[in-house]
Amino acid sequence: MAVPGVDKKLLCELEEMGFPEARATRALHYSGNSSVEAAINWIIDHENDADIDEMPLSAQVPVDIPIEASDPFFISEEMKLKAPEISDQVRKNREVEEKKLERSREKERIRAGKGLQVAKRMAEENERKRNVAQRKADVEEKRRARERVRQKLQQDKAERRGWLGLPVEGPLSVNPAISFSHESKNLELGKPALLTVSARKEDLMRECLRSLKRQVMSRVGKFKEGVKFLELCGFEIIGGEFLYLPKDKVDMATLAEAWAVLNSAITNPYFGLFSRSVDAGD
Repeated sequence: MAVPGVDKKLLCELEEMGFPEARATRALHYSGNSSVEAAINWIIDHENDADIDEMPLSAQVPVDIPIEASDPFFISEEMKLKAPEISDQVRKNREVEEKKLERSREKERIRAGKGLQVAKRMAEENERKRNVAQRKADVEEKRRARERVRQKLQQDKAERRGWLGLPVEGPLSVNPAISFSHESKNLELGKPALLTVSARKEDLMRECLRSLKRQVMSRVGKFKEGVKFLELCGFEIIGGEFLYLPKDKVDMATLAEAWAVLNSAITNPYFGLFSRSVDAGD
């Protein structure tokens, strides 16, 4: 590829008028290399071309063609006055194109910025969702831990009930204030029982349960303390085999106190460890 040959004289005249060498060469080449006026008209028609200031290239090898000298071309005053106007117009057009390009780039930057903001918001939202899910998982894990502790306590309580020979299922009420209204009506007592019991009888009941618990835990099969406990509640041995509670022996205060002591033996793992021993025969 080579720069096509143009009339050097015409090229110099265009350069003197203020046109760049590449634009003047391009104008002469595409206008037929005939005259300055034809070149200027071509420049006016193609002033918005993107490659107007690029040097034209030709695949042909330049060949010097002898051109007969012609009469000198005189540039008219009108052409001299029009040349700066053309250059100024070209400059303005170039500034307009540059502003359009800058606005286009600014719009592209704004779109890119909005895309980054959207991506940032999405990342923040995803992080918030992960934090919420983690908090829920922590709360659920704490709930499960509390449930495991509760089940362990229930299991320990059931084992203690088993040691005392009581049913494992059907937890008993821990409230010692038991109502015996229906039983008292069925017993048809002549007067309400006095809800008082001596500390002596309570201590004897506790001693019976402590001894009974120790025997159950040591796998001893004789539970005479259990029988003694029922006798303290008012039961009597009939025929050496059966325990019977006569109506006239029913003491509601004694039964209520016996229930409180029995419930403490079932639910309190330290029952009897710090109590003084009482001789049941006293």
